[in-house]
Formats: sequence, structure tokens, C-alpha cells
Amino acid sequence: MLKRLPLLLLVPVLVLAADDPVTARLDAIIAPLAQGRTPGLAVLVRQDGRSLFQRGYGVTDLRSATPIDAETNFRLASFTKQFTAMSVMLLVKDGKLHYDDPLTNVFPDFPAYGKAITIRHLLTHTSGLPDYEEVMEAGSQRWTPQDQIRDEEVLKLLKAQRAGKFAAGSSWSYSNSGYVVLGLVVAKVSGLPFGEFLQKRIFAPLHMDHTLAYVAGTNNVVHRAYGHSKQKDVFVERDQSSTSATLGDGGIYSNLTDLAKWDDALTRNTLLDASAMKEAWTPARLANGAPTRWPSEKNEDNLNPGKPVSYGFGWFLDPYNDQKRMWHTGSTTGFRTVIQRFPQHKLTVILLSNRTDLDAAQLSLKAVDAVVGAH
Repeated sequence: MLKRLPLLLLVPVLVLAADDPVTARLDAIIAPLAQGRTPGLAVLVRQDGRSLFQRGYGVTDLRSATPIDAETNFRLASFTKQFTAMSVMLLVKDGKLHYDDPLTNVFPDFPAYGKAITIRHLLTHTSGLPDYEEVMEAGSQRWTPQDQIRDEEVLKLLKAQRAGKFAAGSSWSYSNSGYVVLGLVVAKVSGLPFGEFLQKRIFAPLHMDHTLAYVAGTNNVVHRAYGHSKQKDVFVERDQSSTSATLGDGGIYSNLTDLAKWDDALTRNTLLDASAMKEAWTPARLANGAPTRWPSEKNEDNLNPGKPVSYGFGWFLDPYNDQKRMWHTGSTTGFRTVIQRFPQHKLTVILLSNRTDLDAAQLSLKAVDAVVGAH
């Protein structure tokens, strides 16, 4: 016999009154997806600097059945990349790094193909670095969820390659390798471990008190959500993979409360002024001036094969319904996350999920439509 469900599982806390039309629309979209003791999601909708909607649905894990709320910490996966990019931008502001510095300025022993790769190429996915996950699979060493690859090992693998996927600046290909390397660049240039730099320069100043770059055995994720996937309609905890320990490409855990502070900082230019932030939100172009496109070959990181793509520093910049936006998804073992920002509407939607059967990006856009359509 199942235990009686805690009241919080049945009646999540609302920011707006239950009879508010926006609340009703949003809840109608999301509530059917996570009922009772299932893994679920946390949703935040902010407009004009205030939270319109904030709810947790489902539980952090099937063992404790702890309700998800605004303090629940999820692995952000590639949502992390905007924090990695901000770290690089802060070092540029400090004068310790320049966007057009070659990779070999930071790592002099990097092979010859790295001489043409700049920090800007790494930020915008135009570096041509080999995909470290493909190199892992082709090598003799076998990493596992218990023996995970670390950032320094990724760099070692990349140094062992003789050439990139393409000449730097000649094409565009989404690159986790590039952002792992950027995390290492931040550590090398700043003299601090990447996680400490994040804490000192971003999380602490913004009072993001429970956000961190997770390193097993070194720090601890409080109020942690564990990842899940479905197997034959049954949820199974699947929280870690062989690549879950890398930091710059996806290693941050955070929650709705802290990410609301991040959103405020972006709106108010708290960490960098508007001129500096313009770099992050300017679409990259190829060396010949051509716009960037997704590769034609299909893979799990290729969302729209052959189609145009707009990317800045850690942000996709493709419009939605002709509205300017900055956005990024995250996808990893057990988790799906997304942030959508629409400056014209002063609107931000953040969705964090600890299950892989939900399309976080599509759900977030449904939430956007619900809010914009209500005005």
C-alpha cells in the first residue's frame, strides 16, 4: 500500500493567485505531465523583473519522494555554457584575456591545429575542435559513470589529435569540447579552479547561494534532484554518465531562486555593462562573412541539420515568432533544461526537469505563448 502523499505534492506553492488567467493557462500545460510521486520539473516565468509563476511538480527522486520546489537544484547541462562564457568575458574585462587570442597562447603545447583557434572561435562553436565524446569512443580507455572523464583528460585527448573537424572559422558545429576547454582556459588564466572562479566572480556577487559547479568528493549539491529516464513506462534513476564530470560544458547545478537572480543580473548588466554584453548577444559569422548553419550530418547535438543557426557567446539567438530572443537548452543523462529570454516582452521562462521524456524547449515555448497571448 502506498503511503499517503505529502500535501505539498498535491498543492504546489503559487506566486500568483490560483484564479489568475496566466496561472491557469500555465498550470493547464504543465500539471498533467508530473503527478504525485513521479520525477518532474520546476518552472519559472518572470516578466518586467518580477516572478509571475513559480511552481514545482513531482519529486526530486523516487527514494525520498521529496517535492520539487524553487530551491531544488538540477544539473543544468548545456545551460551551463552561458556561465562559462560570462567567466571568459569577465577575464576579458580584466584585461587578462582577449577574444582573438589563439588557444596556443594559453596552452603552448597544444598541437599545430590549435594555433588558428581563438577564444572567440571556442565561444561561438566555430573552432572545429574534435568532439571529445567521439574521441573517447574511438580510444582504448573506457570511461564509465563510476570512472568519469575529467576536463584535463578531455584536453589531453584533444592534444593527441592531429587535426580539427574543419579549419577554425570556416564552419559551425556545436562543440562541448570547446566549452570544456574554455573552462580550463578560465582556470589557467585566473589561477583559480573553474568552480572557484564561478563562485568568486558570479555566484557570490549575485547571491546565487546554492549554485555550484559540482565536483564529486569535493562539494555537495543540497536539495538535489536526481535524473531519471523511462524504461517500459517505468521511471528509473539515471543520474550520471561517463561524461557527467566535465564542468565548462555542463557541470553546474542551480535552482529557480538563484536563476531568477541570474536573470536580473543579465537585465541590469550587473556583472558587465551593456557594451560588453553586446558581444555575447551578437550572432557569430564565419571568417568569410557568411552566416552560420547547422552541419548537414545528423547527430544528437544537431538540432536542425543544414539550417541557419544564430549563436553568440553561450547563447542561441534565433528569433521565435519574429521576436528577438536569447535562449539555451541543456540535455544530459536524466535531465532536460532550458532558458528563454525575450527582451521586447521583458519575459523570461526557465524550465528544469529531472526526467528525459519531456521536451523542455517545446514546453517553455508553450509557456511563452500562454503569457504573451494573455496580454
